[in-house]
Amino acid sequence: MKVLVTGGGGFIGRALIPCLLKAGHDVIASSRDAGTVLPGATLRQVGELGPDTDWRAALDGIDAVVHLAARVHVMNERAGGAVAENMRINAEGTAALASQAVQAGVKHFIFLSTIKVHGEATTAEPFRADDTPHPLDPYAIAKLKAEQALLEIAAEGAMRVDIIRPPLVYGPGVRGNFLSLLKLCTKGWPLPLASINNRRSLIYTGNLAALIGHILTRPDTPGGIYLCKDGQDVSTPALFRHACEALGGHPQIFPFPQFLLRLGATLVGKSAAVSRLTESLVVDDRPTRTVLDWTPPFSMVQGLKETADWFNSQP
Repeated sequence: MKVLVTGGGGFIGRALIPCLLKAGHDVIASSRDAGTVLPGATLRQVGELGPDTDWRAALDGIDAVVHLAARVHVMNERAGGAVAENMRINAEGTAALASQAVQAGVKHFIFLSTIKVHGEATTAEPFRADDTPHPLDPYAIAKLKAEQALLEIAAEGAMRVDIIRPPLVYGPGVRGNFLSLLKLCTKGWPLPLASINNRRSLIYTGNLAALIGHILTRPDTPGGIYLCKDGQDVSTPALFRHACEALGGHPQIFPFPQFLLRLGATLVGKSAAVSRLTESLVVDDRPTRTVLDWTPPFSMVQGLKETADWFNSQP
């Protein structure tokens, strides 16, 4: 199968492309950077993602598209500009790519969305794919808008659409909050995390890549919306301990009242960061496993080990 991977040079693309090549697919990878090195894949340079991007050359002869390219979530950016840019790139840009894919005769479109279309936290029940969406930030709102445009195209019957809503993704090359966690692990500082009693769903890039590859092998399965995660959920203290151990360190955490932790965070303007540390976000991926007959091939411990090995190799 000839597969176009948009954003092939990105964090998830670099995990996915070797997986697809190993499965025997002919991989075309799009990137804004002509100097991107992706061994085994054919590179197609495409301009900035948006409603006016011309995908015709990249889509020539393509059987399936895996759309990873996106304007990523940016913390603490001004709301007005964030809304406009996310809608232009992540929503309108995705819709334009899908329309051109239909015109090019592409039969299958896989879109990487986000669990954030459901909201920022769970309480008594995990998020399920058929829950009413409740996005709260510009990134998630635009991703949902892109999903809606894709589902309209799928309803016309010209192209199968599969949508994946992953929780936090980690693996070699990770950035953002997870990279900050790894750096904290190496400091050896005692941290007030032991009293946090939450549950978080995560997914390792190897598992996410395997899921995408598996969906490509299931032409008999109708398009759908899939939630995914590693084989286990984890609390913040447990994640910190596992990460420290993977890095070869010794975690040092101590009990501290959560309400005082939140109060202190509010006083120093870090309430959002502490909310992510203390709140739960759990997904129900049982329908994904059942419908697709799929199980994540890597454990969280294996994923953290691969991530730690990458981190330790950095200069």
